[in-house]
Amino acid sequence: MALRTALVAEKICEVDRSDAKTIQAPYLTAPSTVVQALAGTYTPNAVTTTDDTLTVSDEVVVATHVFGFEDIISKFDLFAAFTEEQNFAVAKAIDKYVLNVILEAGTGSYTTPAGGFTTAANINVIMSNLIAKVAGYSDSYKGLFLVIENTDVPGFIQAQATNGFSFADAALNNGWMTSYMGVDIYVVRAATFEDDTTTSDSGSQTWTNLGHRLFGVKGVATYAAPRGLQFEEKGVTGKTGKEIVTYGLIGAKVWTPKSDLIVDITLTS
Repeated sequence: MALRTALVAEKICEVDRSDAKTIQAPYLTAPSTVVQALAGTYTPNAVTTTDDTLTVSDEVVVATHVFGFEDIISKFDLFAAFTEEQNFAVAKAIDKYVLNVILEAGTGSYTTPAGGFTTAANINVIMSNLIAKVAGYSDSYKGLFLVIENTDVPGFIQAQATNGFSFADAALNNGWMTSYMGVDIYVVRAATFEDDTTTSDSGSQTWTNLGHRLFGVKGVATYAAPRGLQFEEKGVTGKTGKEIVTYGLIGAKVWTPKSDLIVDITLTS
């Protein structure tokens, strides 16, 4: 019975599992519209096209070896157990990678009042300011999300239990509520958002996300996982049993025209 963390990336991103190594999404400069007195004349806009590209540049790999005697004398199916655990380990690594890549790429920004999310009195202020960041855009109908770490939860629970009669009653009776002011709240474990430079967590990527959290509109970021997770069993010369390998290819992108809809939250202590 494994203790596993929640996975978030697929709930807030579009996911592409086709064989495409590159996803292209060209965009145009915004045209300039003029309201003028009746004249019958106009000036054509100069339009520039930019090719925005998501490139699959990293892979996530985990492997082990189950010896023949281990599998024979074990009281449970070692191959099935290792495969399941490796699949989750790869999915977890992909989740952390995607969350940090899109947080790093988001151009929206917000700095919390002192105390951040752990101070209950800040929650309504923070949430209203975050919602205002993306309000008025057509994409907001897709839904809003906030990703926090488990250390931020106490402030939310205290705020939920004291704001409004029916809302407070629901929070007090049912415990932790996963939506606040119409924003879906996702909790990841501490140290999900961190600083990394081409490490075993970040692959070819660099991010500086320690002390940051993620807010935005669902579905405006994309992550590519060509063919999903792959699994292989291999016989190894000189060893009984099988080597088990689980791997996945990964790339993530916040599309430039919509990067304002992903907000990088800086916590203030």
